[in-house]
This record gives sequence, structure tokens and C-alpha cells, in this order.
Amino acid sequence: MRLELARGLFLAGALAVVSLAVAAWEQPRTEVLSAAHGDAHCPLPRVAKASVATQPDHDLLLFMFGLSQGMRPQS
Repeated sequence: MRLELARGLFLAGALAVVSLAVAAWEQPRTEVLSAAHGDAHCPLPRVAKASVATQPDHDLLLFMFGLSQGMRPQS
């Protein structure tokens, strides 16, 4: 097999693999979930809905806020 033909086949195979990887890549986007669209996004299964209103854990929210601030670049 000639070297030019082997290089061409390798390049075509590499481009095919890269195009399949790009087509298969699914990265979730950041979205804000609101109570107005509760039917579209169900955080709990329908059979496991709580009968009492739940309150957010403020320590966890503060921890997550601190982590997000720590990821910010120093300027």
C-alpha cells in the first residue's frame, strides 16, 4: 500500500471517529427550574411526593455558594 493512500485512509478514519464523538457528545445546559413549570421537571417521583412542605437546608446552600465562589478566578 502506498504511503499517501495509507495517510488518506488514516485521516478519513480519524475524522470519522471525531465526528461520531462530537455527534454523541451531550452536555446538559444550566437551567433555572421554577415552580411554574413543575410538570415538565419532576424532582421527585409522583408516588414519593411529601405531604408536608420541605424547607431548604441553609447550611448546604451556604456551602454550595462558597464552593462556587472558590471556583472564580482571582483578579
